[in-house]
Amino acid sequence: MTQDSEVENWETQVMLLSVETMEANPEDNSPHAPTRGIDASPPSEHRSSKDLIDEAKQTLHNNFKVKDLGELKYFLGIEVLRSQKGILLNQRKYTLELVSDVGLSGTKPVFTPLEANIKLTTAEYDKLTGYTDDPLLEDISSYQNLVEKLIYLTITKPDICFTVQVLSQFMQQPKRSYWDASLRVTKYIKGCSDLGIFMPKNSTIQLTAFCDADWAACPKTRCSVTVYAIKLGDSLISWKSKK
Repeated sequence: MTQDSEVENWETQVMLLSVETMEANPEDNSPHAPTRGIDASPPSEHRSSKDLIDEAKQTLHNNFKVKDLGELKYFLGIEVLRSQKGILLNQRKYTLELVSDVGLSGTKPVFTPLEANIKLTTAEYDKLTGYTDDPLLEDISSYQNLVEKLIYLTITKPDICFTVQVLSQFMQQPKRSYWDASLRVTKYIKGCSDLGIFMPKNSTIQLTAFCDADWAACPKTRCSVTVYAIKLGDSLISWKSKK
């Protein structure tokens, strides 16, 4: 890191710190003036959240060349939809573009992301068992590209986490069955492109966690697949599926 970039980084940190803290005595310009901790002023004197947001925005405007685009509506493929009931995060536009890129716009959606009781095996496993009806893909880039996009979709679609976790294990030597399975996931998300993560306006702050495991699910390693989901009130805030 150059000296100029170090200075710029330091100035940025100081500016951001000034957004979070205020001097206890506004008339005291001493560099050692204590910053405000807990605000003990009466509730009637408390400022609204909007006032604090406006103050933070103004500080940024004073220190950087920025443009206020208003309320967030779209960010990195994620749509933010607001209503009186709460906020919905989905990836509808990203999903429909993915479906179109794969050439499945005219197909009918399916109701599950993965066929029941399907066992996807590696090429090494097929070789040991003598199974020859599931050849390797000649062009693996299409499979890799599709799975990478599906991984990004799990940001707002926890219902495909398990399936995507399975498909992502075969990125180096994908077979025809893997490609068919990835197309099935694509057909599934086509039918629920407008669904996502909903954060209701009126919700409790109770933290609830769920977990489960598919014991010895991997036919090659006999490893189990564990999954968990954590909710804050009625909002899903964290989830994962891992072998």
